[in-house]
Amino acid sequence: MENFIKIIIYIHAFFGGIGLLAGTVLMFSKKGNKLHKQLGKIFSVGMMVSSILSLFICLFPNHHNSFLFMIGIFTIYMILIGNRVLNYKKKSYQNKLDKVISGSMFLTGIVMIGLTFYQKIVNDSFPILLLLFGALGLFMSYKDFKFYANLENHKKWLMSHVGKMVGAYIASVTAFLVAGAGFGSNMYAWILPSVIGTVYIIAWGRKLNRKVA
Repeated sequence: MENFIKIIIYIHAFFGGIGLLAGTVLMFSKKGNKLHKQLGKIFSVGMMVSSILSLFICLFPNHHNSFLFMIGIFTIYMILIGNRVLNYKKKSYQNKLDKVISGSMFLTGIVMIGLTFYQKIVNDSFPILLLLFGALGLFMSYKDFKFYANLENHKKWLMSHVGKMVGAYIASVTAFLVAGAGFGSNMYAWILPSVIGTVYIIAWGRKLNRKVA
């Protein structure tokens, strides 16, 4: 059984590594060209396979990892929406599946917050990461629904795409540093990917706003 789990972990790490490499090149490549689109597909497939496998790994005995499980859920959500939002470049595009995905993330966020307070009551522990991830899930899904309700969303799809894909990249880098590279006790491993990724998203937002203006 343990040998089988190791094989799953190796496959998870392999696809995660491919996704990370493609994502890193994407961050610095020219946007919108053929190379960007090809790397985007590689990044998405690599992260999706790696994240789905991480959920299964966390279910095996002696391999429970709540952080890895949460990262997996968020990465899958962001990759799905980050790619599907490309359809909104078509005016008046609407798809109920997008709302189902975002709604699932919203419900997951509520469950995470609920579990935080449940742990406090039952075990007198307060898993702050669970609370933060839950709040983040609620915020992101709320922003999704605001986007879906905007009749002019075909003008803003690119910012939503960039935000979700960079968010997935941040999650994967954090997971690699904390769970893969063994820097779980180093707070910089938790903070720096988010700080750098947020600066990148803000810079892109300003660039897009200048184009619209």
